[in-house]
Amino acid sequence: MEHTILTNLDVVEIQKYQQNRYPCLFVDYIDEVIVGKSAKGHKCLSYNEWYFPCHFADEPNVPGFIQAEMLCQVFLMTFLTYSENKGKKTAALDYHVKYKKKLVPGMRVDIEAILKSYRRGLAIGSCIGYVDNEVAVSADFIIGIPDVLNEFKPKTK
Repeated sequence: MEHTILTNLDVVEIQKYQQNRYPCLFVDYIDEVIVGKSAKGHKCLSYNEWYFPCHFADEPNVPGFIQAEMLCQVFLMTFLTYSENKGKKTAALDYHVKYKKKLVPGMRVDIEAILKSYRRGLAIGSCIGYVDNEVAVSADFIIGIPDVLNEFKPKTK
């Protein structure tokens, strides 16, 4: 089976595929998407991010929920790049995150996502975030697309 490959998507292009916008867009660039299979992207952590000054001013680091969201937003690209899903809203149905390394200003997080299954608006997969080729954070996700899931609801009389 041949997959479409998209490369070099900046934030303007990313926003065509997913609903996240500033201040909740936590990926800077998508290097590659193999539609229906995988995605690779990155986030450069600058002290100018809104959460750093308030999340331990004496020792700024990325809050855990934002780390999870960074991974999720790269994962979304694995299935929102199907033409029929472009721009649709998503809902996190389940996720499990493992934090391995503190993320601080000046780091670049390289993120790799794998789509294990996509069927009837339900995506299952995983992501790993690397800093300097070391695992910093990883997650498993189950994400739904409500518009698609609703198409498969049993009809009531």
